[in-house]
Amino acid sequence: MKKFTFPSAYTILFALIALIAALTWVVPAGQYRMAMNADLGKEVPVAGTYQPAEAQPQGVVDVLLAPIDGLYDHKTNEARAIDVSLFILIIGGFLGIVGETGAIDAGIARAMALLHGKEVWMIPILMGLFAAGGTIYGMAEESLPFYTLLVPVMIAAGFDPVVAAATVLLGAGIGTLGSTINPFATVIAANAAGVPFTTGIGLRLLVLLAGWAACVLYVMRYAQRVRRDPANSLLADKWEENRAHFLSQRPEGTLAFTPVRKMVLTLFAIVFAVMIYGVAVRGWWMAEISALFLAASIFAGLLARMGEEALTRAFINGARDLLGVALIIGIARGIVVVMDNGMITHTILNYAEGLVTGLSSVVFINTTFWLEGLLSFLVPSSSGLAVLTMPIMAPLADFAQVPRDLVVTAYQSASGLVNLITPTSAVVMGGLAIARIPYARWLRWIAPLLGILFVMITLILSVGALF
Repeated sequence: MKKFTFPSAYTILFALIALIAALTWVVPAGQYRMAMNADLGKEVPVAGTYQPAEAQPQGVVDVLLAPIDGLYDHKTNEARAIDVSLFILIIGGFLGIVGETGAIDAGIARAMALLHGKEVWMIPILMGLFAAGGTIYGMAEESLPFYTLLVPVMIAAGFDPVVAAATVLLGAGIGTLGSTINPFATVIAANAAGVPFTTGIGLRLLVLLAGWAACVLYVMRYAQRVRRDPANSLLADKWEENRAHFLSQRPEGTLAFTPVRKMVLTLFAIVFAVMIYGVAVRGWWMAEISALFLAASIFAGLLARMGEEALTRAFINGARDLLGVALIIGIARGIVVVMDNGMITHTILNYAEGLVTGLSSVVFINTTFWLEGLLSFLVPSSSGLAVLTMPIMAPLADFAQVPRDLVVTAYQSASGLVNLITPTSAVVMGGLAIARIPYARWLRWIAPLLGILFVMITLILSVGALF
């Protein structure tokens, strides 16, 4: 009898698209009245205005079009996730060129020599940096290049790809979960709820610090177990395969850390610093940072004195390595497209509105947390979820005598928690694809940590509702 093999990320996402399409034939269509919010510059739903709408069931053709529409709307030519996918391909090209110079391999060897026996301390330091990016500006898609960089580093240190992926995904994720001044989550949600975004920042900082500590301890414990015995790895059956794949470009022996390689690595660090500055301060998004990495690719090739043919070949080969990740992003976005086109997004929100009406303060805030988590599976965009739910949930908090800022905290905590695992998130599925971690194994590995974070957040929200 053939052993069951859990399907790939592509199959899981297509199955979810088909499931949501089937629901559009069962779940009644509906729509809230939308009103322009001048502060947000977007239309938001108005509480209490939900009305049934004409059904828009999604058929086979809609399912097949969903991954295409996930990248761009084929009817209006409006960009959706195509910019992120192109960014991934350009990042792949840039990393291909940097890898061809040998700078990363030489840098890894130098770092391992300096951290000999203490490599595990990279985890809290790097997770702290990623958490800072998450809490300050909602670091998400921008984290994807770091998977390609960190996986070989962690493998060379005696760990596995799970340690690398967890360092990035949990680091940035816990930062978003405990957002303090994140404009794409906290600020938008607070504006939609009608409260200053700084209100409640102390409680969110507590969530951030407690969550970071829990994640660091969880990952460090696993990393040390793997280093002692590779059989403890979640990917033990792929140990040699992953080492061969991620370290295949590393030559025998140690590469010299030449001045040219030092300059390339310096460029590497500068580019990422400029990207973070551009996103956080200048308001850059995918087009601008894609152009940044395209320019950096050319400059890196010039520094290494690569010929035109070698530079082009390295760029194309690097982009090819991340082509599957770029496709996953479009498929994941297709799930939201089918749900919106089927007119069931607002119906689900209306059910949530009915569930929380009339509850006590502690029950209300925890029910809100659970509902926001459920909705996050369907709307992985933190800003999209804020605009969709806050105008409905925040006014209901007044009747339950719950501060509106606590509803914002519940929303961002739920969104951040779910976005550590949701298959509708391009960041989750893309990051796992880069690290070659099967989605089912990631769920099994992270499940205990999710339980810990869930209990922690529930207790903090309950105390916030009481006091």
